[in-house]
Amino acid sequence: MHAILYTKPGVVGLRLLRYLLSWWATIHLGAIALVMVLSPSTYGRAQRRATASYIYGSTWQVLPWFTMLAAVVALVIIRIVVVTAASYGLSRYALEMVVRVLVLELIPLSAALFVALRASMRFDSTTFGISQNGVRPAASAEKLRQSRADLAPLVISHAFSVLSLAMATSCAVLVLAYVNLYGLSPWGLPDYTRTVGRVFDPIVTLGFLLKTVLFGMAVAVIPIAAMLDLQRYPRQVSSSVQPGAVRLLFVLLLIEAGSLALKYI
Repeated sequence: MHAILYTKPGVVGLRLLRYLLSWWATIHLGAIALVMVLSPSTYGRAQRRATASYIYGSTWQVLPWFTMLAAVVALVIIRIVVVTAASYGLSRYALEMVVRVLVLELIPLSAALFVALRASMRFDSTTFGISQNGVRPAASAEKLRQSRADLAPLVISHAFSVLSLAMATSCAVLVLAYVNLYGLSPWGLPDYTRTVGRVFDPIVTLGFLLKTVLFGMAVAVIPIAAMLDLQRYPRQVSSSVQPGAVRLLFVLLLIEAGSLALKYI
């Protein structure tokens, strides 16, 4: 607080301007990434190979054990919801609550945070031409060009990863919810499918897919935008912290809040 009070107004204005410009650069980079993803010229042989490599590393290697771990946590939550609803005589609402809370909200957000966490664990500032004291080495221009070339494959792979992890875990959770409510008997299928279908109407399903894709784009674009911002304004940076981590968390929560507002307000 003392440092803020005695900071020169010009320095505060400069920092605010840089902060606003960094947000604008992030939005601009996201628009460029979206255009590149939708452009047929992006999908050359080298880009397809890079995209497949990123998808394998970000999705296939972690899909089985992430689904198992998330299913175990979801099983505990499902059991708590079912027992609590039964104690209040609201058993008929238990399935709908599980689907709305777990499948529609928590699972996509958890998948996005997991993908972002894996990306941050692999982060090394020197990989992007930034040294520990904020000085750009001589090879930074080539690394910067490479990061720009990898933009579209990264966006595609992260969006695919978040969507795949969310979809696989959601299917596992729906199966676990049925077993918890109806056991292994097939007689609960009509009521089960009717309830799940009532929740997943076309608009909700489209919103679920759109939110998940936006999560994937945010996970891919925001760290790259933060790294490019470090290229423009070199400063002290720790290799253990991914640039833009706080901004990424803010955007993910903003997307989630917007989704909730559109559905329930």
